[in-house]
Amino acid sequence: MRTTSNPFTKHPILQILITKCKTLDTFQQTHAQIITTGLILHTYPLTQLISTILSSTLTTSLSYTLTIFNQAPNRTTFLFNTLISSILTHHNHHSQHTHLAFSLYTQILKIKTIKPNSYTYPLLFKACGSNPAWLDSGRALHAHVLKFLEPGEIDQFVQASLISFYSKCGKFGVCRYLFDQISQPDLGLWNSILSAYNYSVDDSDLSMEVLCLFSDLQKGSKIKPNEVSFVALINACANLSAFSQGIWAHSYVVKRNLKLNQFVVTSLIDLYVNCGFLEFARQVFDELPKKDVFCYNAMIRGFATHGYGLESLDLFKKMVSEGFGPDDVTMVAMISACSHVGLVDEGCEFFNSMREKYGLKPKVDHYGCLVDLLGRAGRLHKAMEIIRTMPMKPNAVLWRSLLGATRNHGNLEIGEIALDRLIELEPETSGNYVLLSNIYARMNKWEGVKRVRTLMKDNGINKMPGTSVLEIGGAFHQFLTADKTHPRSQEIYQKIDEMNRKLHEYGHNARTMDVLFDLEDEDREDALSYHSERLAIAFALIASDPNSPIRIIKNLRVCVDCHDSTKLVSMIYKREIIVKDRIRFHRFQDGSCSCLDYW
Repeated sequence: MRTTSNPFTKHPILQILITKCKTLDTFQQTHAQIITTGLILHTYPLTQLISTILSSTLTTSLSYTLTIFNQAPNRTTFLFNTLISSILTHHNHHSQHTHLAFSLYTQILKIKTIKPNSYTYPLLFKACGSNPAWLDSGRALHAHVLKFLEPGEIDQFVQASLISFYSKCGKFGVCRYLFDQISQPDLGLWNSILSAYNYSVDDSDLSMEVLCLFSDLQKGSKIKPNEVSFVALINACANLSAFSQGIWAHSYVVKRNLKLNQFVVTSLIDLYVNCGFLEFARQVFDELPKKDVFCYNAMIRGFATHGYGLESLDLFKKMVSEGFGPDDVTMVAMISACSHVGLVDEGCEFFNSMREKYGLKPKVDHYGCLVDLLGRAGRLHKAMEIIRTMPMKPNAVLWRSLLGATRNHGNLEIGEIALDRLIELEPETSGNYVLLSNIYARMNKWEGVKRVRTLMKDNGINKMPGTSVLEIGGAFHQFLTADKTHPRSQEIYQKIDEMNRKLHEYGHNARTMDVLFDLEDEDREDALSYHSERLAIAFALIASDPNSPIRIIKNLRVCVDCHDSTKLVSMIYKREIIVKDRIRFHRFQDGSCSCLDYW
């Protein structure tokens, strides 16, 4: 943190201001003393008065402060910076405060005797990054940095704030360009770029970039990564389910005596959950002496995605008993946990308790979980009623949940309504069309399948290819459906043939309804055989330790036939197979799945 020494710092009146002023009366009395002693004529005492009042709990603090500021005899850049900083630090709950901060910044530009400096911009960039509506203002501010600051004035704080701003606006290419212009970045700048790429947690390419950047940090400088660096790294490993790299990061933190604080531990919980090591996640959680709601949320969410709804309920009760009030994220995790194991009444009770018991206003994510809960249980008309009566406009996630439920329960009428809404919201998302096509196929309505496929073709929509990724020996292997680009492709397809023979011996009949309608039955079965996760499993069977679990990440939802066949493969080859699909984890072992076929 940048500090400035000042002869007024030990002044007794300022000490009283900082330590004893709590009410409007005491502030006014101290304010009067600052005026009568002449301290008001000096910038530092005036800024202390302003920042102390704004950091108080007084409801009138902002208006009182602005009155003091407007009466100041000598308004310097330092005084403006203090007020802008205090407003955005203590009062940045509404867009109006960002407007006020920019209004003050505009006043700086109008006063000919002063100009903005490197202290002016970082908090303004932070404010712009907090709301997408301020993207253009942030860009204009960037132009002002280049206009008003000399190259030597653009320090690491300004550079870091720029990188953070552009990352929150999704401009990751700009972030990297800015970072690459810095000849000798310090640890703060390295953490800024690592955190910038880590900001979009669902993008695998960005997560891979975090791993590459972290490697560059270690190779290219004598700077030692700290806890902030490792939070970004571990989060990236969690997103990629990169267990080997993640366990290395955990070991490094322990060996270098870095602090296993709540942020690091929460990242580690997500890592082990996403890699399928739920027991490791629970161990890290249990060993943290000082827990917070974020740690509890991560562990509750971990149980939920692995299908352990009852464990989520138990942990929620423990969290509340220890005095931690649930937040929005907690309730999403709890309703989702109930959804994945069919606890419909309990899930509805959690939703209703948000407002009544915990004072939380349900958001669109909570309504989405509620619709998913009801849809999975076959209560499609009730789910439809929730969507129609919710206080905000339903998003694509809600309609997609409903469409998926209609596929499982065969309600064509609601499925067609859901697709119509999805085409309005996401006209280019192929999965929506495929879901409805599968509903038609299951009901042998091939004209409907043809109509959906024609609609996709007319709109230039191509089906998103299925991809599966697994890690063996620290190396990642990615497979597409019917992929033949892997160096060991010939062995993989031989193993696929062997798997199919054994599946038939065990009585498996391929479920071909969801495969393209214009293929012959034999071709449809072949198409299922070459789904990306089948190729990944085949490769793991020939390339990994036969006693180790097979861990696969899939970008799409597991199809019914792959789910059935993987259960049998786990029994035939005596291998535990853990598949993380777009929705949840499936742990296949001894011919059964942890989801109990409820997904």
